[in-house]
Amino acid sequence: MSTPQIKVLIVEDDDLICKRYQMIMSKDEEIECVGRAASGYEGTMLAALNKPDVILMDIELEDKQAGLRATEEILNYMPEIKIVMLTVCETDETVFRAFELGATNYLLKNMPADSILQAVKDAYNDRPALHSNIAGKITREFKRIKTTEDSLLHNFFIFTQLTPTELEVLELLMKDYTRQEICKLRHVEPSTLKSQINSILKKFKKSSVQEIVPVLRELHIPEILEQRKEKSS
Repeated sequence: MSTPQIKVLIVEDDDLICKRYQMIMSKDEEIECVGRAASGYEGTMLAALNKPDVILMDIELEDKQAGLRATEEILNYMPEIKIVMLTVCETDETVFRAFELGATNYLLKNMPADSILQAVKDAYNDRPALHSNIAGKITREFKRIKTTEDSLLHNFFIFTQLTPTELEVLELLMKDYTRQEICKLRHVEPSTLKSQINSILKKFKKSSVQEIVPVLRELHIPEILEQRKEKSS
């Protein structure tokens, strides 16, 4: 018989569920259950004492956020521990919060034994394999952040690199003025406007105005700029 190499701590306040997990772990020679806890506080203490490789952490223990608080506390002091969250119900907010804190995976409690064992082994070997439903939630959330907050900051940084003239031209382009109309409004030659637009495109690293304007509108840049002008006036 091989020596168990993966030490697992179970943090679960439902005794029947906890016993099920212990039974599942006991049938795999690679895994050893080194403790069980029924509260976030107890789980944190046992994590410090037993130094598990992987923790199966219920989210709702003594209260609805106890598992998340314990996860944050444990990973603050023992970041090498892998934590797999367990719950009976998945919500986008809770799922994202768990991963934001550093959880490795997220499983529903009623998943079959082989899925739980695989999650433990994937976590231990740094092979996080998210359940498809959960993976979709995480992907959507990170995509949302990437296309809003990060892009907003990125584009505001670019705005700081624009000259006052370039900023005026860009605002007119976002208001759907044609190049001919902008030339008349600003009393400039088409060649001058073309040069100004090319400079804007270079700073945004884009090849056409059509690549910039829709993104800036989606991020509500025109409204933000308008509010800024109102405050400064």
